[in-house]
Amino acid sequence: MTTIPQSHWWVVTDLDGTLMDHHYDWSAAMGAIHCLQRHGIPVIPCTSKTVEEVLCFREQVGLRDPFIVENGGAIYGESATGELWHQPLGPSWSQLRPQLAALEQELGEPLQALDDLSDTDADRLLGLSGEALKQAQRRQCSVPFVPPTTPGSRQRLQLLAETRQLGVVQGNRLGHLLGGGVSKGQALQTLKQRLGVPGVKVLALGDSPNDLPLLEAGDCAVVVPGPDGPHPELQAGVAEGRYRLAPAPHGKGWSAAVLRWIPGLQYDHTPMV
Repeated sequence: MTTIPQSHWWVVTDLDGTLMDHHYDWSAAMGAIHCLQRHGIPVIPCTSKTVEEVLCFREQVGLRDPFIVENGGAIYGESATGELWHQPLGPSWSQLRPQLAALEQELGEPLQALDDLSDTDADRLLGLSGEALKQAQRRQCSVPFVPPTTPGSRQRLQLLAETRQLGVVQGNRLGHLLGGGVSKGQALQTLKQRLGVPGVKVLALGDSPNDLPLLEAGDCAVVVPGPDGPHPELQAGVAEGRYRLAPAPHGKGWSAAVLRWIPGLQYDHTPMV
């Protein structure tokens, strides 16, 4: 990879299972995030999370950079005066929600939406409860759901969605119904154009199949493994050399990858004031 000035880099990253572990802990990544901030390199979340969830994360971590929500359903950023702007990139939740019910009928298998999960089921499946669960349920441009259990049913669902000009992507724990052509990779390209930096170099980091469009759009693509290794659907890309593999799971591996593949970073452990 050619070394270029740091100001020409973005770090565009999935959150759940990548920068965070599956208990939503990102503490292992904080040192590297602070290092990137010192060097003026944006850290851009590109996630299945909602805008509320990402705004909460940004406030806790101290980010002011733009971000991508709901698997590419919308891009967000701040104006020079600190006002939040956004650009939807597909149909709304209210348009998509009835389509999930129709797909459930056609598939002949249950597709339970995230907003229909009981508190007990959501806590068991996602480790979310209370206000954190409500933030995850308040969708604007996607419908997460409990996916079918068999590969055959998941493939049939993909085909049924395509006939409706819709898309289905798979995260670690939920499927996500989106508008046709909506993806993390497409949202990244739109964000680059909107901000007038089409030539910026992107270090892209992800851990699950819904991150594939992001990884394909990156100049340097890094798969962050789970405790049992990289996701099976990403292993081929790693084996073929198209993706690099972080040396450890979650925030620890994320940090090592950022410090290794962004040229010229100088890491120290001094806390930011």
